[in-house]
Amino acid sequence: MNKAIIAGYCRSPFTPAFKGQLAVTRPDDLIAQVVMGLVDKTAVNVADIEDLIVGCAFPEGEQGLNLGRIVVHLANLPHSVAGMTINRFCGSSMQAIHIAAGAIEMNAGSLFICAGVESMTRIPMGGYNSLPNPVLYDRYPEAYISMGETAENLATEYQIARETQEQFAVESHAKATIAQQKGFFQDEIIPITSTPRAMPINQDGCIRPDTTERILSELPLAFLEKGSVTAGTASPLTDGAAAVLVCSEQYADQNNLPKIARIISTGVSGCAPEIMGIGPVAATEKVLQRAGLELHDLGVVELNEAFAAQSLAVLEHLSIPENILNMDGGAIALGHPLGASGARITGKAASLLQRENKRYALATQCIGGGQGIATILEAI
Repeated sequence: MNKAIIAGYCRSPFTPAFKGQLAVTRPDDLIAQVVMGLVDKTAVNVADIEDLIVGCAFPEGEQGLNLGRIVVHLANLPHSVAGMTINRFCGSSMQAIHIAAGAIEMNAGSLFICAGVESMTRIPMGGYNSLPNPVLYDRYPEAYISMGETAENLATEYQIARETQEQFAVESHAKATIAQQKGFFQDEIIPITSTPRAMPINQDGCIRPDTTERILSELPLAFLEKGSVTAGTASPLTDGAAAVLVCSEQYADQNNLPKIARIISTGVSGCAPEIMGIGPVAATEKVLQRAGLELHDLGVVELNEAFAAQSLAVLEHLSIPENILNMDGGAIALGHPLGASGARITGKAASLLQRENKRYALATQCIGGGQGIATILEAI
């Protein structure tokens, strides 16, 4: 059986929506630059690419139509490269990786670019013209629940105090700050040119080195009048893109591509929409079972931090040591451009396996609407 591997990973800087440096950049241009950066970084033969699979949570406007095919042209890839756009909300670009891995194992291609993008500045959360099904909305309004409310539900169900959430957020910023200072993001970031005369954007913009529990304690509640979640304990609205090169191990050997990590297990799961943040639990249990592993076998874990309350609820079920969890910070500090985060955390997990000399990694996310997605990687 052909085994799928990760042979390259890069991303744009992640910057705050509306006020960050990428706010003026079209998302299709943004992801095209990241794809071109991945091609340059890996020196891959573009004529061999089977498909460019792009994940996007709200594929409308400038990130609409069949964005995957549009990016083929914007990135100057050959006409022979196919392109598609997929949507599993926050898990979209991780799903792109799963699709490529499955195709490789089915001998339906040897080389894929799996990418994701979201401009939360230029495309509003929920899209331009949200039209919930009136029958479903009347019968089961939770199907359309806001993400902030789901975090509040988990905080209540698991009795996660505001102070505990703030401690988690501070730690995320602290890890990201140290990683940035040590230059750990330099190799993965592709500088982005927003306008022809502008200086390239090459640094993340969401990390706040001066974040403290005292500062967070002064923020107003974000979603419920008697809740506990604030903007400081939620991932910020973010603009960004990420891309991963996925190929068969045989193709990598034949073409001298780097073999970063082997994809050994993938999975998705569903849960109640009103507690969507718990989704990683069942998804992780699935992929561990499929890989024949236990939690204690993992040396690297990337858990997407949609909210501190959400992540802490997941950790109530999954006993993940703090020292292997989001080693370079998570989405609360780095940002969460919805369609791009899956590619970021999967690519990051692969690169951390090499840097930390570990064998197995887990990348997992919650997904709006009540889902989870997970991937197990093995160092090569």
